[in-house]
Amino acid sequence: MKLSAIHFFRQLLTGVLLLSGAAVMAAPPVHSGVVAETGLRYWEWDGEGVLFRLTQRLPDQTRAYFMARGFAPDQADRIARRCVFQSMFKNTAAAGSPPVTIDLEDWRVQHAGREGPLLTREQWRQDFRDSAVPEAAAIALEWSLLPTQQEYAPGDYNWGMSSYGLEPGAVFDLAFSWTREGRRLQGRLSGVQCAADIHPEPKS
Repeated sequence: MKLSAIHFFRQLLTGVLLLSGAAVMAAPPVHSGVVAETGLRYWEWDGEGVLFRLTQRLPDQTRAYFMARGFAPDQADRIARRCVFQSMFKNTAAAGSPPVTIDLEDWRVQHAGREGPLLTREQWRQDFRDSAVPEAAAIALEWSLLPTQQEYAPGDYNWGMSSYGLEPGAVFDLAFSWTREGRRLQGRLSGVQCAADIHPEPKS
């Protein structure tokens, strides 16, 4: 009887562990947390063979970055106050899998009941068209941002900034997509928050 009872409980424990493992496998692909070294928040999608991560950037960080690359203080402030994130997109599918492509023109920012596009490289170029931005600075902005269209083979990834056109502290949802073998797949990050502006530039 003792051996039978032990056998029964071993089987029961095995079943519980298997069920627990299944629950982990079925967990949603969205994670969020805080970067320990900086205290800044991140949001991450890790599923369907892709990894997409947004990490807050303080407006002060972005101002300093672009002023160091030739932008005037008011121009750098204009970028910094448009909700800039550090971003990574990666194709995590197994070697030999088909590539994936992204087109940021298809992604949508949802905020306060309205929906709009990201601020892509092309949109920033248009935004600064009539401003006296040095050519080297304009190129630095373009290459600092995620490419608007890109193909990723398995294991390929991009680091870069992305800009969502909202005020510091704003909360939004991002509906994003990618294509694999002609099939468009979609993901969503909800409750993403632009970093607060701790030291805003004084208005002239």
